[in-house]
Amino acid sequence: MKTHLPPLASGLLFGAGLALGGMTDPARVRGFLDLFGDWDPTLAFVMGGAVIVMAIAWRFVPRMAHPLFSEKFALPDRNDLTPQLIGGAVLFGIGWGIAGLCPGPGFAVLGIAPKEALVFVACLLGGMLLHRLVFERG
Repeated sequence: MKTHLPPLASGLLFGAGLALGGMTDPARVRGFLDLFGDWDPTLAFVMGGAVIVMAIAWRFVPRMAHPLFSEKFALPDRNDLTPQLIGGAVLFGIGWGIAGLCPGPGFAVLGIAPKEALVFVACLLGGMLLHRLVFERG
């Protein structure tokens, strides 16, 4: 249970921040993506806040022997840029633009307005299952 507590707390904090920032409203997210229409800059401020927090956190990483809740850091490198990663990022962006939700807010909306989020979350879980069946055989 100890190993699950930090990610659970992080996820709850992340979800609360997204809800507070209005990112559980698909219309707001689509409004951000509508650059030539009724553009809503709210998402830019939410992302900017996240960038500031991470910029501060990254200042501490080089001074740490290991992460607080793990044996070692798992940092990405150029070898992590695979066709599957790039294809997944493109698919994620398309789904995000169509639905106005990404996984975190999608699950948050499931708790707030289940009827509206059920199709999104079902497709998200179906895609994860399909990926596991196709790419993780073996």
